[in-house]
Amino acid sequence: MISVSHIEEDLYQVTVQGERPTVHEVRMTQATYRMLSGRRCTHEWVLVQAFQFLLEHEPNTSILPVFDIMDIERFFPTFRAELERRLNPP
Repeated sequence: MISVSHIEEDLYQVTVQGERPTVHEVRMTQATYRMLSGRRCTHEWVLVQAFQFLLEHEPNTSILPVFDIMDIERFFPTFRAELERRLNPP
């Protein structure tokens, strides 16, 4: 299970439950949110989908504890296209 809490402007806490629960701080600016979602869903849903993507590629214990959402693309070049597909199903 993935839960998201808004901490402060552009900063979110994401908790991933599992065998070993983890907590992450993720920065997502308003401009990045608009670019990724087109304002078609909540900030929290964007982060849930981003973490679902990450969990398909690595265990939650390998996810950085603090990062910007766009850092994911550095490690996984297909991230943005895949996130767009998840946020805009046919």
